[in-house]
Amino acid sequence: MATSTPGSPPAAPPPSPPLLEVKGLARRHGTVPVFRGVSLQLRAGEFVALLGESGVGKSTLLNVVAGLDRADEGEVVLSGQPLGSMDDDARARLRRQALGFVFQAFHVLPHLSVAENVALPLLLLGAPDARRVEEVLRSVGLAELANRAPAQLSGGQQQRVAIARAVVHRPALILADEPTGNLDPATAERVLEVVRQQVRQAGAACLLVTHSQAAAAQADRVLRLTADGLHDEPPPRPIAP
Repeated sequence: MATSTPGSPPAAPPPSPPLLEVKGLARRHGTVPVFRGVSLQLRAGEFVALLGESGVGKSTLLNVVAGLDRADEGEVVLSGQPLGSMDDDARARLRRQALGFVFQAFHVLPHLSVAENVALPLLLLGAPDARRVEEVLRSVGLAELANRAPAQLSGGQQQRVAIARAVVHRPALILADEPTGNLDPATAERVLEVVRQQVRQAGAACLLVTHSQAAAAQADRVLRLTADGLHDEPPPRPIAP
């Protein structure tokens, strides 16, 4: 236990354990290597952008982190639990509890209302909470559209539904795969601000895969994925209006 002498400032508390720890991941398609030596830590409140050339395996890396795909080497530890030692059912339960997904294609269910789409993660956890759904919809500016069908929404509004759905169950980690790729620049900026707010307010972490320099400019850290692993990259300068 850390101590301090009289009159000295109190000792800083030890850092919290990472929400996500990736150690030496490698993935191959058959005998063809996709990436190797990928290591990463994300802590509460961090918003990290992941850049890389097309085909380098950014979406594959997200799938491995989520336990939807298996690495050929290395380990993923999510909320203190190593995915490699878990069976499929245990990984699925952990995904429901600890992960929120945001995709470029929205994946909003057309036969459900806005509120019903957002409520899905809570229903899957057996913990329906209409007040929480209302709270999250208000936070993304969609409270007045709760009963609308997705077909009645703009692309930006549908993406905000997807974000609300991703955070409604207070996940430890948000994985966002090109969430602004189908949006105009102004709408993309608003969507990313919603993600940032949710990360800060909920104490979550976010790993954002993007090709957008404007999106990467809003991140706390920027990493680039290559065949040889992850590399720190200076954040791009915000694009002037």
